[in-house]
Amino acid sequence: MSAVEAPPVRIGVVGAGFMGRQHIGFIHDAPGAALAAVADPVPTRDAFGCAAFATASDMIDGGGLDAVLIANPNVLHVDTAIECLEAGLAVLLEKPVAVDYAQSLRLVDAVARLNGRLLVGHHRRHHPAIARARAAVRDGELGRLVAVSGLWSARKEDEYFTGTPWHRSSGGGVMLINVVHDLDLLRHLCGEVAEIQALQSSHARGLEVEDTVSLSLRFDGGAVGSFLASDAGVSPWGWDQATEETPAFPFLPDGVAYRLVGTSAALSVPNLARYSYDPSVAADWHSPLSRTYLPVRPRGSFQAQLDHFVDVARGDVEPLVTAEDAAHTLALVEAAALAARTGRAVDVPQFRAAIEAAERR
Repeated sequence: MSAVEAPPVRIGVVGAGFMGRQHIGFIHDAPGAALAAVADPVPTRDAFGCAAFATASDMIDGGGLDAVLIANPNVLHVDTAIECLEAGLAVLLEKPVAVDYAQSLRLVDAVARLNGRLLVGHHRRHHPAIARARAAVRDGELGRLVAVSGLWSARKEDEYFTGTPWHRSSGGGVMLINVVHDLDLLRHLCGEVAEIQALQSSHARGLEVEDTVSLSLRFDGGAVGSFLASDAGVSPWGWDQATEETPAFPFLPDGVAYRLVGTSAALSVPNLARYSYDPSVAADWHSPLSRTYLPVRPRGSFQAQLDHFVDVARGDVEPLVTAEDAAHTLALVEAAALAARTGRAVDVPQFRAAIEAAERR
């Protein structure tokens, strides 16, 4: 039976908050998926026109599901995902995969033990510009990658902090809320990070939580990089502004979030502008650069992610973002936070190994 003829994957959604409601809309629009149930402490039947349950356990016991999309509070992610995997259901788990790297290891072990089908929702990886940029790096279109830089900055409204108390305390700052997305993409594009250094500041608002961070990275392949982020500064620069993924952000059509520099060409992302010398002349810094754009077919990240999840649920493909992969991103964020607190560079593989050893004891 072809994918077109196959019955839709019946998906239950855990958590009907902001992200859960977004995903419900995408499920309604996806030809390969069907919304079968929603689990949330607040009654949802009238809102979504499907079976409603108070808990994920009740929804699983109700049957009729092929897969579950988990968008409940972060602290519940691991336990809910394991419960769904033990019921034999495919899982799309919103990021972060867990509240910390140590907790994420429980899920990694469960996926292996149960031979589970689990995709972590780092949705930006599904953007067509990211797939094309990664191919350019891996296929040598830039030569050897030597450096990368990135920037994300936007001024969050005051109500973001006054209306949600946990946004003002540790774990609610720009590092875990925003930079996690960019570090995940830098890993995906450039390879694993071997070492990270960090500076952070809370001077713009004077809150306990950081509002601005500056990161320096060294990748396994030898390239070095930097990333700057602030949720207190006005700018047109960053992933959200350079794509139309989030309607709440003003869109800059030729905006740039990352700049990749290789020995034979450079590439800006997500606009995919490639800069290179004329191959018929000597390639050095005195030569004029030409700019071309790598071709790519536009597609929304969330829609592409859901289509991929349908294929994962059917057992047709392996997940683009596994639990182990997402756990490494979470460990990198924690390593960056440690580097900022201590003022010292952190060896990322050693950092992960220390936590893994502590969990085994």
